[in-house]
Amino acid sequence: MERSILEKLLAWKNSSYRKPLILKGVRQVGKTWLLKEFGRLYYENTAYFNFDEHEEYRQFFETTKDVGRLLQNLTLASGQKIVPGKTLIVFDEVQDCPKVINSMKYFCENAPQYHIACAGSLLGISLAKPSSFPVGKVNFMQIDPMTFSEFLLANGDGNLAEYLKSINTIEPIPDAFFNPLYEKLKMYYVTGGMPEPVLMWTEARDVDAMQEALSGIIGAYERDFAKHPSISEFPKISMIWKSIPSQLARENKKFLYRVVKEGARAREYEDALQWLVDARLVHKIYRSTAPGLPISAYDDLSAFKIYLADVGLLRRLAQLAPTAFGEGNRLFTEFKGALTENFVLQTLMTQFEVVPRYWSQNNPPYEVDFLIQRENDIFPIEVKSETNLSSRSLRKYKELFADKVKLRVRFSLDNLKLDDDVLNIPLFLADQTDRLIGLLV
Repeated sequence: MERSILEKLLAWKNSSYRKPLILKGVRQVGKTWLLKEFGRLYYENTAYFNFDEHEEYRQFFETTKDVGRLLQNLTLASGQKIVPGKTLIVFDEVQDCPKVINSMKYFCENAPQYHIACAGSLLGISLAKPSSFPVGKVNFMQIDPMTFSEFLLANGDGNLAEYLKSINTIEPIPDAFFNPLYEKLKMYYVTGGMPEPVLMWTEARDVDAMQEALSGIIGAYERDFAKHPSISEFPKISMIWKSIPSQLARENKKFLYRVVKEGARAREYEDALQWLVDARLVHKIYRSTAPGLPISAYDDLSAFKIYLADVGLLRRLAQLAPTAFGEGNRLFTEFKGALTENFVLQTLMTQFEVVPRYWSQNNPPYEVDFLIQRENDIFPIEVKSETNLSSRSLRKYKELFADKVKLRVRFSLDNLKLDDDVLNIPLFLADQTDRLIGLLV
């Protein structure tokens, strides 16, 4: 499968300031495949070490910090030459190996000519611990689920993916492209962007295998919950996870602890929720009180929404059957448009450095689904899962913050167009948001 992150990996390989790389991403998002593919394409050979499969490799790092001795042991263990610049060294499943992670400091300082990439599940959890992390001695890269554009390539629709990239004017998209893109987006809502379910669908059109793959991934995540250092947190993490479809099914999607469990309080569950955030299984989006910079200065820490890492996982967790794919707009509108909102947030997370926020006010109630920071501008975003485009909250937002609104953005099933200062982006163009905004500001 083609993954756009390969271009970032190539830039890392060629950088004069390259440091050992830590590749983060949720379980089964394709980290191992990606690094092996990167090694196959751009190096003479790949020396691959899996610290879960071969626990004995850990001993190399427990007995010495000397890079020369480590490389000698790794060379003998792999049975192949490790040549600077020509060999990609991959350390996989390093999440439970703090000494391996710590050794990156010594590789960076004493052997920068070697190309090393580390990967592991729940790395966000491991790296959140303070134990001897090599601060400033590593590069980080995040791999997220496949985007809709990557899904199109995997599905054999390279022409549609190319068309999306070629759009450089704000004008309606012809039906010859609009209609098939609309249908393919429904497919993406069903499969999501995790590589295995995408493979089951794109190669064999096997709905049962795709469903089973999604269930398997969810099951793997739920088994990971038990890896929290405090065993008492395990049921709390599980309850929050299972409450997410219910949280998103409400009109007001603000996270409520009482939806997790009657009488639940924040202080009892906030550690469990933070574990899910650190694992990047969920995204936590704070309410913003105003569109100021830095955006974090205006966070209301008591109000936030949470979304799943992947729209396909949300559909499966919500037990929405794939048959909804054939029922008109149902996938877009099901449980208050939660799939659509999750999909949009998922695409925004990969395009903008700053985590999105949302804005709301009470009495009377208004809510703008997301605020994104692009360079030093903040743009309000409304998500419409139908073709009803009335934007009451966007209007109120502009009324309150007129001097700070360069452009308002609306995602919907309507065509690409600019209405005054409202840019309407068809949902299947969500991957191109940053670029489309750039055409206008």
